[in-house]
Amino acid sequence: MTRRTIEASSRLAVLTAVALAVVSSATGLAAAEPASPPAVQPLPSADPFYDWTDSLDTAAPGAVLRTRPAAYGAPGIATPITSTQVLYRTTDQQGSPVTTVATVLRPLVPGPTKLISFHTAYDGLGTECDPSYTLSGHGDSRTATIEQTVIAGYMAAGYTVVVPDYEGEDLEWTIGRQSGYAALDGIRATESVLALPASMPVGLIGYSGGSVPTQWGAEVAPQYSPELNIVGAAAGGPPVDFARNLPYVSGSKDWAGVIPALIVAYQRAYGIDTDAFLSDKGKNIVDAVQSNCISGFASSYPGLTDTEMLAAPYTSLLQVPAAVEVVNDNIMGSTGTPTAPIFLGVGNSDGIGDTVMVTGDVEGLAHEYCNRGVAVTYAQYTGLDHTEAFVPFQGQAAQFLTERFAGAAPTNNCAVIGPGNDLTPTPIP
Repeated sequence: MTRRTIEASSRLAVLTAVALAVVSSATGLAAAEPASPPAVQPLPSADPFYDWTDSLDTAAPGAVLRTRPAAYGAPGIATPITSTQVLYRTTDQQGSPVTTVATVLRPLVPGPTKLISFHTAYDGLGTECDPSYTLSGHGDSRTATIEQTVIAGYMAAGYTVVVPDYEGEDLEWTIGRQSGYAALDGIRATESVLALPASMPVGLIGYSGGSVPTQWGAEVAPQYSPELNIVGAAAGGPPVDFARNLPYVSGSKDWAGVIPALIVAYQRAYGIDTDAFLSDKGKNIVDAVQSNCISGFASSYPGLTDTEMLAAPYTSLLQVPAAVEVVNDNIMGSTGTPTAPIFLGVGNSDGIGDTVMVTGDVEGLAHEYCNRGVAVTYAQYTGLDHTEAFVPFQGQAAQFLTERFAGAAPTNNCAVIGPGNDLTPTPIP
């Protein structure tokens, strides 16, 4: 979710060029020679590379199952760069072994390896949204193209970049722990493919939907992957507690379509019985968004409220016990405490949030982490909405990660971070 509307994307593309200049520093991005368009590639749902039918019982988290070379580019923009796609074993929300794919990109200028796990805001319910598909020059996602510009900047600055399909093969959007596991196992798989030591410094970064694997990855890493040397995690515009995001976007012009998309994700990840609480209208909308990327659902239902989607006696999703249980299971900060320094950034355009994320929730998470002894830097972009805050976040995140990789002592601004919102779980109705 890196934009408020599709129409805002052209402005964001221009502003992202500024972010690219920040992250690429003085190295610059050499002009690429023209390259042939990428070969036609089937959707991941129809691509045998993604389909693993053997047992995973003996495969360790992060185990590499297969690899292949792939093109790197954007729709209509071919490049001579190639990537390595990796199918690997990871873990789902319930702790069961599953598989997903990551794309490994080597820097444009050879040098000492610096590894970044970059988490795109693909926010998808269909496999055409997967980064492994869009990064190879397929699909039609403006958000993906914009974030590829930032990825290219990191590559130009000498970073090796791994981009995981962190929603997994079933596209379970916003589900916290498993997104973090997929990111961490993608790092493990990358280190295996490139023969890198586990002590290799690694940075995590993601905005909006990409903040989910970033923040959750940092949170679960001390228990799930303690061998990884995560030097910093930068999460922008994170959905900290959907108990406040849901009423904030309900009835909105540009983000109301998030509601049915979340219901799809919850149904997939938790098997909740949506027939027990959806109205006929709600069922029709949920069916309509089953395979959409965010551009196909976020602003497609202006003014839609969750009340319209529910059958009596419900008037809010937060009255549905199964929905509240899922929401509570995905509150950031509820599972563990990061040991790496954290950078959190969020806009505040209306005194509540950035039109989709609640500013007080992000501040509350930063405050909670500070109380636990985490080195937190918190930035609030007053006057900027979710789209506009993307650019200053990328600039500050690049600086934050540069300092972490350089070995600079972590700093924090905990002394000036307010208490924000209380992140106590919502009582089950």
